[in-house]
Amino acid sequence: MAMPADTNAAGDIFGGWVLSQMDLAGGIAAGQRSGCRVVTIAVDKMKFIRPVHVGDVLCVYSRVGRVGRTSMEINLEAWALRHRFGHREKVTEATFTFVAVNDEGRPVPVPPAAA
Repeated sequence: MAMPADTNAAGDIFGGWVLSQMDLAGGIAAGQRSGCRVVTIAVDKMKFIRPVHVGDVLCVYSRVGRVGRTSMEINLEAWALRHRFGHREKVTEATFTFVAVNDEGRPVPVPPAAA
């Protein structure tokens, strides 16, 4: 839920807060796909469509896109549930790239998708 401490001077939620929530959701999806620790290496095509307001619930949806040898593109959409109970509105979308890494932080191969 977007809270007053997350606002800018205009009273809207900071874009950085939204980006952070999307990074968390993308990391979960990438970790589930790879079965290991992942790190964010890029954010591409971030498009803010509508503002997020205090009291909105941010819902982030992910889809695994391209999977390379050690990297994965995760396509994310964030939707605001207005004032906790209102209508849903798409507020942003982006493509995040994550790399699977071992405990030392070195890239490791992403296993093939389960059949």
